[in-house]
Amino acid sequence: MNNIKDSMSIARQVLELEGMSSLELRKIYNNLFQDKCSSNANCNYLRPKIAYRLQELAIGGLDEQTKAKLEKLSKCGTIISRAKNSDLLVGTKICKEYRNVTHQVEVVKDGFEYMGQKWKSLSAIATKITGTKWNGPKFFGLRG
Repeated sequence: MNNIKDSMSIARQVLELEGMSSLELRKIYNNLFQDKCSSNANCNYLRPKIAYRLQELAIGGLDEQTKAKLEKLSKCGTIISRAKNSDLLVGTKICKEYRNVTHQVEVVKDGFEYMGQKWKSLSAIATKITGTKWNGPKFFGLRG
């Protein structure tokens, strides 16, 4: 029961952020974070940061494995976003680390681009990378 009470308390604190001024939010931010916010930080910047931090302090943050995965994705390009289960948006960058090399594929209008060449399928790219026949979506982690 204590977890429910704590959750409600955090939810209440997050909701209360909506009615606070920039000055009030900056004070809260400075109490929650080691780095101090700038004097011109606005409400739209501060509210989500404070809300996340309140939740993080109450129930914990991301585990190290998740942090590492997000860090890797941020270095590689856009996180994969799909319109449907198998349709990728043009401009999406797909990254795969294989044998300590990060391979980046970009979705283009008529297929994929890898190492400056156009490809019709992810399977062809996966085969090129590994030297063996692969299901491309599975190799790139798009399918289980």
